[in-house]
Amino acid sequence: MSEKVVKLMNDSVIARWAVLFLVASMMFFAYMFVDVMSPLKSLVESNLGWNSGVFGTYAASEYILNVCGFLIIAGVILDKLGVRFSGVLSASLMVVGAGIKFIGISDWFQTTQFCQWLGTWWTAMPASAKMASLGFMIFGCGCEMEGTNVSKILAKWFKGKEMALAMGIEMAIARLGVFGVMWIAPIISAKFDSSVIAPLGFCGCLLVIGLINFIIFGVLDRKFDSQLVSNGLATEEKSPEDEFHISDLGAIFKSRMFWIVALLCVLYYSAIFPFQRYATNFFEETLNIDAASAAQLFSCFPILAMVLTPFLGFFLDKIGKGASMLMIGSVIMIACHLSFAFILPLFPYKWLALTIVVILGVSFSLVPAALWPAVPKIIDEKILGSAYCLIFWVQNVGLCFVPMLIGFLRESTGSYLVPMIVFSCFGFLAFFFSILLRKEDRRHGYGLEEPNIK
Repeated sequence: MSEKVVKLMNDSVIARWAVLFLVASMMFFAYMFVDVMSPLKSLVESNLGWNSGVFGTYAASEYILNVCGFLIIAGVILDKLGVRFSGVLSASLMVVGAGIKFIGISDWFQTTQFCQWLGTWWTAMPASAKMASLGFMIFGCGCEMEGTNVSKILAKWFKGKEMALAMGIEMAIARLGVFGVMWIAPIISAKFDSSVIAPLGFCGCLLVIGLINFIIFGVLDRKFDSQLVSNGLATEEKSPEDEFHISDLGAIFKSRMFWIVALLCVLYYSAIFPFQRYATNFFEETLNIDAASAAQLFSCFPILAMVLTPFLGFFLDKIGKGASMLMIGSVIMIACHLSFAFILPLFPYKWLALTIVVILGVSFSLVPAALWPAVPKIIDEKILGSAYCLIFWVQNVGLCFVPMLIGFLRESTGSYLVPMIVFSCFGFLAFFFSILLRKEDRRHGYGLEEPNIK
């Protein structure tokens, strides 16, 4: 007698790709909100009375609570309470944070007694910046938590199916948000008489839609879990190896490979994401163009990364060469930031700036595509979940303090020369750690140069 074939929800192409759309849309909206004020930096400074130092502190605030330990707590919540609760919680945190930020820069808030009181202490930071930073802190907690949550959701729904492709497409959709906001924010601002709050409100409304999408996902996921339970497959949803254990932290911190990967990660991303905050203003000043044109120019940066990342993931699965890709990506980043520092100011042409931006996008494809799949090869499976959380935590330390450093350097020197040199130095250090990683791989045989598919 033949066994009964059980058809689960994720066996349906429509169902699992619908789940991908629902959760990826939230990350698309989140990435838009992260950079909504980046193309408006000059406008923010003129309308709200901020300067580059204040803007840098605001940009850093997204990561402060994560650095203080929330990211580790988020890992515990995710493992203990599941993807549905964590997804709605993190999406809600983003919406609440966006609302506080919206209030902070509104004209109404400037007339309140609370705003006047807020402006009486730490006068170097305007009250609007303090309130916006508070909202960005809360948003940042939800955004980082959701990023981890989405990966776990896709691993669950695409298990044994197109998991690598799904994760690559999700990353591409998220990066499309950066491209979109670089165009949309200046257009909306211009439509509303050079308003800063209008594009912020628009992106905040998108976050609400993302929250609704996650609630819809929760209905689908609950039904999927019911199928797993009724068919005796519920234990496959979560294994002991995926659990977050506080006792594992000591073993991770003692791992030499963990620190090489974590430091490579923080150095590389510290030269990418903080640069995004200042890129529009940098092109605005260097090329002597308006903010909208500068934002549109930089919008091309994530496009090539968005297109290449799924293909590079396929290449890694089939061919390998992950450690080499990390080295090449770091070298490309060094060359691009040095070009921004020394070549572009001498030859301030749009075509040259666009060329460098596109090449930097190649680096942004190579490194993330090679870095994250490498972690399971060098970290014991039992502590893999904890290791990922801690790598993100180390990354957030850099992403918290580097924007403040860049803002201080920009304000004190009056130009972007020194900040671009600093970004280049991060690239040199990332290249050094990529060499160490390849050396350790050759010594211990982690298989970083080997294909993922055996």
